[in-house]
Amino acid sequence: MKVAIACDHTALPMKEEIKKELEELGIEYQDLGAYTEERVDYPDYAIKVCEQVANKSVDKGILICGTGIGMSIMANKVRGIRCALAHDTFSAKYTRLHNNSNVLAMGQRVIGHGLAREVVKVWLETEYEGGRHERRVVKITDYENNFSSK
Repeated sequence: MKVAIACDHTALPMKEEIKKELEELGIEYQDLGAYTEERVDYPDYAIKVCEQVANKSVDKGILICGTGIGMSIMANKVRGIRCALAHDTFSAKYTRLHNNSNVLAMGQRVIGHGLAREVVKVWLETEYEGGRHERRVVKITDYENNFSSK
């Protein structure tokens, strides 16, 4: 598995913690920024990660900003992305099991680093259940491909 990860200027410390977790899990990752605490715009980093996920250069993406909300909104504008905002392990697990999320968003100002590492671990280790959930995920994809504004 290969993961792309990025953050804005507010979330640099959490991104560094998540990178440690990825290394401990033996997961290859691409760090797409930000690399300093100089003010940046989160949409730029969400797009970098999500384009990598959408074009299958990586398997999954992780986005971190102050709350995770901005990153998740931007991420879900990219065709093929199912980004979930999760700040607990239950949500992380079920967004994979039921929704087959391919991008995870979190907030530096919302969740502690230890819990963030647990959320990432659960999210990465949980497989999509498919089955009864597949019909719903297909509906999301069909709408995105056929009816959403171009």
